[in-house]
Amino acid sequence: MKKLFALALALVLALSLTVASADELKVIRVGATAAPHAEILESEAVTAKLAELGYKLEVVVYEGYVLENPAVADGTDDANYFQHAPYMEQFNKEKGTKLVDAGDIHYEPFGIYPGTKKSLDEIADGDEIAVPNDTTNEARALLLLQDNGLIKLKDGAGLTATVNDIAENPHNIKIVELEAAQVARVTGETAFVVLNGNYALQAGYSVKKDALAYEASDSEAAKTYVNIIAVKEGNEDSDAIKALVKVLKSDDIKKFIDEKYDGAVIAFE
Repeated sequence: MKKLFALALALVLALSLTVASADELKVIRVGATAAPHAEILESEAVTAKLAELGYKLEVVVYEGYVLENPAVADGTDDANYFQHAPYMEQFNKEKGTKLVDAGDIHYEPFGIYPGTKKSLDEIADGDEIAVPNDTTNEARALLLLQDNGLIKLKDGAGLTATVNDIAENPHNIKIVELEAAQVARVTGETAFVVLNGNYALQAGYSVKKDALAYEASDSEAAKTYVNIIAVKEGNEDSDAIKALVKVLKSDDIKKFIDEKYDGAVIAFE
């Protein structure tokens, strides 16, 4: 009886220690859009590896691109995971914030997807194409349209290109500028939509199966538009952020991304 009691007491103590250690994990609060960012952060592969390093995540899911950066800038969130460096740099310029890139994690090919029409060959005079309206993503959409012969931009128009930089528009296409989260919702109203990878995922699209055209994985865009962990300047070297980036760039997470997203998300080397 004494042995059984001792064994039971040992089990209770062991469980208590386990719970205590879980409670003692340091929290990293990260803002993210739902797919794929929050999905990656909340995956067992990430949470288990972070726990081994003494951390756990509190993932705050945002819709759209409006609230994530202010939450990091004011210290509400420790980091965010939803954007690429050009977007962050433009935000810093416009808002006077000091956010920095703490780690390059993955790349999402930008794609042109069917709306009321199923092939780019069906483009007709006056058709509408929906694009994101924020500065860097609109430029990226316009560059993709140019690469596929639908429009031509002025010489030198690059990462800050807008509709005002369209030099040639042989089909008199009307560019419909919408908040990024809204673009996928107008497929029944516009001929085509140009989507960020995460919103294509949320809309149920597969880049390989559904996109009519998309950025090549070995293109300059992959380097320019890699999705990053963004933090307030000075926090990029904190132990917590280093641990987060280390886990997200591990081989296990790269394998998770490759298997889950079928080319819609590509781990950045």
